[in-house]
Amino acid sequence: MLELHAGSLHVEAILASWYSSMKDKNYGAFIPFVGIVRDEDGIEGLSFDIYEPILNNWFNAWQAKAKAQNAYLLMAHSKGDVLNHTSSYIAAVVSPKRKVALKMINDFVEDFKANAPIWKYDIIEGKRVYAKERSTALQGHGLLKETHES
Repeated sequence: MLELHAGSLHVEAILASWYSSMKDKNYGAFIPFVGIVRDEDGIEGLSFDIYEPILNNWFNAWQAKAKAQNAYLLMAHSKGDVLNHTSSYIAAVVSPKRKVALKMINDFVEDFKANAPIWKYDIIEGKRVYAKERSTALQGHGLLKETHES
C-alpha cells in the first residue's frame, strides 16, 4: 500500500490504520519506520516533489520482492511542505517472521533514500531552495535526486 499525503503526515493515525488493517492477517511482525524532519542548517522544514509514475513502479517492484518472502510493504510520504519535527515518511513491513521484516525494512528504507523519485527542497525564510550539491542522478532516468537525510 502506497499513500501520498499533502503536508506533514499524521503518524499516529496512519500507523493505527495500518495496524488495524494488518493485525488479523496472521502476520507475526509489524515493523514501522518513521522519518522526522530535523532542525538543522537553519532550515524551517523540507518540501517535496514526487514523480508518481516512477514512484509507483519502484514501489511495485519492492512489493513483488516482499510478496516473494510472504511479506507486505506499506509506505506513506508527504507532498509539499513539511515543517521541522514532523514526519514526511513512514514505511512498514509486515511478515510472518520478524527476521524477514527487520531485514526488509532496512533494505527498503536504504533503497528509498537512494532511488525513489522524490526531490527534497530546504525551506529557508519561507522559500524552497533546491540543494543541488546534495543531489545525485536518479539511476536510469537522468533526473536529479536529492540525497539530504531527513
